[in-house]
Amino acid sequence: MSESEPWSGQQQPAEQAAPGWYPTGEGWQRYWDGQRWTEHQAPLAPQPYQGGAIANDTGTAVLIHIGGAIVGFLLPLVIYLIKKDESPFLRHHAAEALNFHFTVFLATIVCLILFLVIIGIFLFLALIVAAWVLTIIAAIAASRGEYYRYPFTIRVVS
Repeated sequence: MSESEPWSGQQQPAEQAAPGWYPTGEGWQRYWDGQRWTEHQAPLAPQPYQGGAIANDTGTAVLIHIGGAIVGFLLPLVIYLIKKDESPFLRHHAAEALNFHFTVFLATIVCLILFLVIIGIFLFLALIVAAWVLTIIAAIAASRGEYYRYPFTIRVVS
């Protein structure tokens, strides 16, 4: 990619646009020097949710994460299908939880296969602890009205 091309998914600022940081739309920002994109990039700071009935949306988002840890990706899938067009905040959290719990499901299958060589038992225990810790972190972020992205996740739904 040459420096004069817009970054993937990002609209190019107008010719007279002031130099500065511009969001890419994918959780990142990139620097526009007034003539072209530079290679400088940084993650966007978490932004509190600003729209809708915030109390209802944050409560539902917390339920998405905690419920997903209990029943797998079924609850996030149902909420995603119902609320995806109504609330960008709920869509984000449902998609994140759905992708994360789908990834955990796949990792569980790998661990079960590795039970045959004993190491799968230890990997499975580590997976359970990591899944719960990350779920709790995501639920706390959702309760604050923040967007959260699970690490180590296969992104199937957006």
